[in-house]
Amino acid sequence: MSKLKIALQKSGRLSEKSIVLLEECGIRFPNGGGKLITKSSNFPIEILFLRDDDIPQYIEQHVADIGIVGENVFLESRKNISIVEKLGFSACRLSIAVPKEINYTGLSFFNNKRIATSYPNILSDYLRNNNIDSTIEVISGSVEIAPGIGLADGICDIVSSGSTLLSNGLKEVENVLNSQAVLVANQNLDGDKQIILDKLLFRLRSVRKAKENKYILLNAPNDKLEKIIQILPGMNSPTILPLAKEGWSSLHSVISDDKFWDIIDELKEAGAEGILVVQIEKMIL
Repeated sequence: MSKLKIALQKSGRLSEKSIVLLEECGIRFPNGGGKLITKSSNFPIEILFLRDDDIPQYIEQHVADIGIVGENVFLESRKNISIVEKLGFSACRLSIAVPKEINYTGLSFFNNKRIATSYPNILSDYLRNNNIDSTIEVISGSVEIAPGIGLADGICDIVSSGSTLLSNGLKEVENVLNSQAVLVANQNLDGDKQIILDKLLFRLRSVRKAKENKYILLNAPNDKLEKIIQILPGMNSPTILPLAKEGWSSLHSVISDDKFWDIIDELKEAGAEGILVVQIEKMIL
């Protein structure tokens, strides 16, 4: 029986979140002991733990079929693979930064100057698209020290909170790319492996949809239900069940998590009481 080989980062935050995601999809596998290859006991998948920068190449070469990497890693690699799903976690950005004492007036500052980066392909595209003529100094690791040692006038690197830049006397001045974790795949999967990938994508999307929504239950007088329904967006029409208390009903629906706090006051003013919000484990549409 065919198995789908998925490559994950062997260590780091992206690795941890990728493992959690697979577990939330109901995929069980032994993890630990420094293993570089493991197999699921309940899903036709084999997991390879690799360096994140190597994952695109291994997928292109059919060593792995799919993998989870940062979008920045995918774009920098220039490998003949495809993004099949954006996963919505490990968000970060690729930014240009300069020493904080610089009076930065715009991207033209970098004409005839040097920028140090570990992402020369993405940066060169960005500079070319903005008609900026800069020299790119390619280095790996400790990019932030480049201006301080005279190697470059600025840097282009991954930024999450920005604290690393601040601690090295730098300030963020240009956003080159917004990145997140993505699921990438070889473009020539055989039929059996494509079927397994489709099943995995179904699970991934169900888990992600559940995280983006909440199950809401509330009680209300029957004469207020129509107004509450108009306020409360949901998948379709809500479920309404009669309560033991005459003239009252319980309303059940699904609501986007980021909209709930915007309408909670409206629901209360419309007569909703006993509002409960429940986490959804899986959401099948």
